[in-house]
Amino acid sequence: MEITGEIRDIIYKNEINSYTIAEFETEEEATTVVGYLPFVNSGDTLKLVGKFVEHKEYGRQFRVDTFEKMMPQTLDALERYLANGNIKGIGEAIAKRIIRKFGEETIHVFKYEPLRLAEIRGISEAKAKEMSESFIENWEVWQIVGFLDRFGIGAEYAKKVFDLFGTSAIEEIEANPYVLIDLTRGVDFKQIDKMALDLGISYDNEKRVTSGIKYGLIRATNNGHTCVLKSNLIEFVINLLDVSTENVEDGLINLKVKNEIVVENRENEEYVYLYSFYQTEEEIAFRIKRLQKAKNVKKISNLESELKKIEKQSSMELSEKQKEALKFVNENNVTIITGGPGTGKTTIIKNIIDIYEEKGKKVILSAPTGRAAKRMTETTGKDASTLHRLLEIGKIDEESLFKNTSNYEGAPIDADIIIIDEVSMVDMFLMNYLIKCIYQGTKLVLVGDVDQLASVGPGSVLKDLINSEEIPTIHLDKIFRQAARSKIILNAHRVNNGEKFLSKGETEEKEAEEDFFFIKEKNQEKMLSQVVSLCTGRLEKYGNYDFFQNIQVLSPTKKGILGTKELNKVLQSQLNPSVNNSPEKASMGAVFRAGDRVMQIKNNYDIYWEKESFGTKEIGSGVFNGEIGTIIKIDEKEKQVEIKFDDEKIAWYEFTDLDQIEHSYAITIHKAQRKRI
Repeated sequence: MEITGEIRDIIYKNEINSYTIAEFETEEEATTVVGYLPFVNSGDTLKLVGKFVEHKEYGRQFRVDTFEKMMPQTLDALERYLANGNIKGIGEAIAKRIIRKFGEETIHVFKYEPLRLAEIRGISEAKAKEMSESFIENWEVWQIVGFLDRFGIGAEYAKKVFDLFGTSAIEEIEANPYVLIDLTRGVDFKQIDKMALDLGISYDNEKRVTSGIKYGLIRATNNGHTCVLKSNLIEFVINLLDVSTENVEDGLINLKVKNEIVVENRENEEYVYLYSFYQTEEEIAFRIKRLQKAKNVKKISNLESELKKIEKQSSMELSEKQKEALKFVNENNVTIITGGPGTGKTTIIKNIIDIYEEKGKKVILSAPTGRAAKRMTETTGKDASTLHRLLEIGKIDEESLFKNTSNYEGAPIDADIIIIDEVSMVDMFLMNYLIKCIYQGTKLVLVGDVDQLASVGPGSVLKDLINSEEIPTIHLDKIFRQAARSKIILNAHRVNNGEKFLSKGETEEKEAEEDFFFIKEKNQEKMLSQVVSLCTGRLEKYGNYDFFQNIQVLSPTKKGILGTKELNKVLQSQLNPSVNNSPEKASMGAVFRAGDRVMQIKNNYDIYWEKESFGTKEIGSGVFNGEIGTIIKIDEKEKQVEIKFDDEKIAWYEFTDLDQIEHSYAITIHKAQRKRI
């Protein structure tokens, strides 16, 4: 259905995607509207297309599918529109004077006789022109939403289109709809292709073919690849566009000439890169080699005696491999330490800290995920941060960072030695950004296991650096006796070696822990029952494992009876049920309660938090995708939810911000990889 009226108040607006909740007034009634409304402000007159829905908590709302901005229908509405701060140089007082002076002629004056605005006291001719230009620009911006909607592209993309092309966006897109491919990774190529074909572009049009090629490369990067085999790419584009091999070959040549792609011959095969990906790989190689070749100014001259001192103080004898690793760190500016679980990587990190801090050197610890950073802090006693926090990646457009890191110069890291753990999960763009922030002469120690989870983003940084044989690398392969008592560690190595799990009691270690269980079950209902049983008492009785402190349920999927959505509902009902008179808050199909485990599901750089850190109060802003915490309090009076995250920071969420969190009793394996602090 369709309703027309005026935005009287913006209750909430997501500044990233323009999702808006607003008070809307028609001639018949006042109602709440929700949906993607870019460029909309209080005072705007809109024609909305959508439907009324019944919200469980907020009641009747109008959910917007599409909208059209209209000129205000009354002089009062026009005055409110002019006074809403969206037009340069006009506030409430000036708006009143304009309406009083020109009345029904006001819009005509702005569009066609702007110098008449200078008839009003306080408005010069120059200011009148500026006001008119701002008014017309706003009018042109309004048209973008409607134009894109004709081709199935939602209002949430309209602001990005305007930011890229300005007021000439419609002309640019009509001339070449495929420019939208460069806008965002999320745009649907088929929608854009249909738009282009509807506008009369031929099947073998050069712009269509080159865009299909770029789309194929983008699809590959979504799966973690930095490049694709040329033969595979050609086959993909032929099937996508229904064009000939010659068309695709010509498109590749054109893109290569324009430096939009790079074709590299390697091992008798041709690989195709998007230019920014190739450039990023080149930058990583160049910068890391330059860092390695810099003068070794942090070297300790008496390392052997320091090693003996460490062994004496800890009453623990280092293995030859561990000693070799420490010598590598001392002799080189860049060192890689790799090995599976239980092979002594953490011991080496602790020894690096002890040795170099004893000599007055500043050691910085970091990891790509919150879980890894927290574990570093727990095992070393020294504060560790995520790479995002270390690099102060704040309000950078992450999509732009993904496309081209060469445009960003990070803040240099003040450190003598930087140790990065879990490097297998660092993608190529984050690695490039990191290296750009390291002073020449600073030591960089990269620690990780190539058999662990790969990065969410493109590239296999750790694996490729090791395989290059350009960086001194220590391979740890001995499982230490203490670690060998864990069947988790033993089975991890067996899986990597292609061997079956150890069965109960099957280990050479007499004191081996029974910490690994394989429960084989084909029936989904029985499987769900097993999960609930493990989380609600079995594991606590077995090893004093408390769910909220020690247990995390992982699932490969969100959907189905064993997907995270259903698991979260079931586990919440068992572990944190509703209590009479205790406040609850419904949002996005979930009900939140004090005590719930929750996860932030999108980056929010602005949210305020406080934290007690090593005896001092720390304040800051920003909660990032993947951070996990516990709801401490739901305050109905203040309309806020208080959340304490795993790194001890406490943040306050407005009720309107609850679309940014979801329950985390169960999370996907993919999300587990993104946990941050």
